[in-house]
Amino acid sequence: MSRLIVYRRPVLQDPVLIVGFTGWMDGGSVSTGTVMYLRDKLQAEILAQIEPYDFYIFNLPGSMEEVAQFRPYTLIREGLVQEFRYPQNHFFCADEKNVVLFLGKEPNIRWREYVDDMFLLLKEFGIRRMIFVGSVSGLTPHTREPRVYCSVSDEALKEKLLPYGVRFSNYEGPASITTLMTATARTKDVEMVNIVVEIPMYVQATNPKGIRAALRVLLPFAGLSLPLDDLDALCDEFEKNIDKLVAERPELADQIRKLEENYDQEILGDEESFREWLRRHGIDKL
Repeated sequence: MSRLIVYRRPVLQDPVLIVGFTGWMDGGSVSTGTVMYLRDKLQAEILAQIEPYDFYIFNLPGSMEEVAQFRPYTLIREGLVQEFRYPQNHFFCADEKNVVLFLGKEPNIRWREYVDDMFLLLKEFGIRRMIFVGSVSGLTPHTREPRVYCSVSDEALKEKLLPYGVRFSNYEGPASITTLMTATARTKDVEMVNIVVEIPMYVQATNPKGIRAALRVLLPFAGLSLPLDDLDALCDEFEKNIDKLVAERPELADQIRKLEENYDQEILGDEESFREWLRRHGIDKL
């Protein structure tokens, strides 16, 4: 039985779905932060939801700390239970922009049924393009622009992504729900792109540079245009704050300098990466 509930049915023209998940690929809040940024900027309104009841495990053996991440959320004030909330899986829509956004929690079980509900919504609104945004910890220093990796449902999509200076992923190991979504998209005549930003492994806070890096690829690829001035200011503040913390730990500062050297050598040693660096700095033509 489908758990998809649709609240309204706007008429959309060639819409795109942009997806963010909490959890495994949301380091620095890049996945959820990017979608929330778009939701607020585009003033997207609730469209639909996937009810959570069949898709999550709430009780596992283990310590309280280990099990806590699987439990629903509750709020108790002065002994009064004010709120009890299951994981949320909501779709939002910016009708005039023909953009549908999804914020959810990766399911623990019944992946196939969950993905079927995702594609049921795609069919409902004629969505033929889907973009996931996520992050992975890596060796990019906080003082440099994050590397962006992509995987796609169709070989032809790679050429469309080349102008944005992305790299194409090479990976073997445990899969995420978005991998299943991408494999399913190939059988449903839906284009799907996964945009994964590499963020510094030594920074745990929300990473606006990661969000901005994702948007710099996502927006033009999705045919959208938004000023990112507010994000630019947040990125500057983020880097300054990390610089202050690093200055107090000389041993970490030494390691970051090595990361910077490796990053810069890689950029200079790769023609396409160097071209993208020039474009980013406004000196692509001398």
